[in-house]
Amino acid sequence: MPAAINDLTLPDLERQLAAWGFKPAHAARVLRGYYASGGELNDDPARPFPAGLLDQLHAEFPASAAPTLAARQVADDGTAKLLLRLADARTVETVLMPDFRADRAAGCVSSQVGCAMGCDFCATTKTGFERNLTAGEIVAQFLALRREAHAAGRRLQTLVLMGMGEPMLNLAAVLAAVERIADNRLGALGWRQITISTVGIVPGIDALTAAGLNVHLAVSLHAPDDATRAELLPMGRRFPIADILAAADRFQASRGRPVTIQYCLLKGVNDSPAHAHTLAATLGARRMHVNLLRYNPTGLSLRGRTYERSSDETADAFAAVLRERGLVAHFRRSRGRDIDAACGQLRERMAAG
Repeated sequence: MPAAINDLTLPDLERQLAAWGFKPAHAARVLRGYYASGGELNDDPARPFPAGLLDQLHAEFPASAAPTLAARQVADDGTAKLLLRLADARTVETVLMPDFRADRAAGCVSSQVGCAMGCDFCATTKTGFERNLTAGEIVAQFLALRREAHAAGRRLQTLVLMGMGEPMLNLAAVLAAVERIADNRLGALGWRQITISTVGIVPGIDALTAAGLNVHLAVSLHAPDDATRAELLPMGRRFPIADILAAADRFQASRGRPVTIQYCLLKGVNDSPAHAHTLAATLGARRMHVNLLRYNPTGLSLRGRTYERSSDETADAFAAVLRERGLVAHFRRSRGRDIDAACGQLRERMAAG
C-alpha cells in the first residue's frame, strides 16, 4: 500500500475508495483538490465529501508519510531552493525560479538521489548515485514548488526535469510522475509546460519518443565533437553525438517542436570560435534551439580541474557565430548562484550561510 497520497494514481485511489465502501467517483475530486492545494487533503466546499472519507484518507495516508521540507533558502534574485527529506532519510533538492512576469515561476525537479553520469563540471555527480526517485517523490517536488510559488504570489507555470540525476535512467518513474503532473484531472500543469532533459541516453530518448507524451526534450551536449565531449561527460564515450542527434531528430519528428540543445560554456575548453563553427556544422540545418549556459562554479571537479566561466566577450562571440550560421541561440539566465541553486550546483545539501 502506498504510504502517501502523492504515491497514488487515480485508478489506485478509485480502487481504495471502493474497498472502503465509498464511490470511486470521489477519487478524482480528492486528487484534484490535493494537487491544486500543493499537497493538502481538504474538503470540497462546493460538494462536501461523504462523512468519514477524509478521516479515512488522513489515517491511511498521513501527511507525514510524504517527503517533508528539511530546509529552504532564498537567493537575492528570488530563487528558492528546497531540500526535501525522503522516507528513508535521504534528501533531494528542487528549485523554484521567478519568471520575468511577476505572477509566474518555473520549477526544476530531480529524478534521482545523486547522479551516476560523472559530468566533470557538475556538482551533483560528486556525491555519486544513491537511488532512483519514485514517481510519488517526483510528484512531491512539484507539489512543494506549487506551494512555494503560491506563497510568493506566483503560479508555477513550467517544469523542467533538469535537477539531480539523469531522467532517462529512471524513465518509468519520470513518465508516471509527468502523467500525474500534466493531467487536467490531477496536477493540470499541461504537457507542453514540461521539459525532460538528458545528457544523451539514446535508448531513453527513443523510449520517450515511443511514449508519445506531448512534452519537450532538452539534450545536454556541452561540446561540439566527441573527443571534447568525452572529456567533459563520460557518457559521451558510449553515445556519439551523431547518434544522440539522430535520436533527437526522431523525437522532434514525432512531436513537431524543436529540441533544445544545452551547451555550458567553459573558459578555454569549449568556447572558442572554432568550437562554435564545429557546433554549427554538427547541428547543420536542424531546427533546434541552442540554449547557452554560463558556467556556475562547483569547485574542484572529479578530475581535479577548476573550471571557469567564459568572459562575456567570448560568450557573445560564440553566440554570434551560431547565429551567423543560421542557428537559433540564446543565453539562459543563471538563477540562484548565491545559494548553489543554479544549473549544475545541486548536491542534496544547502549552501553554507
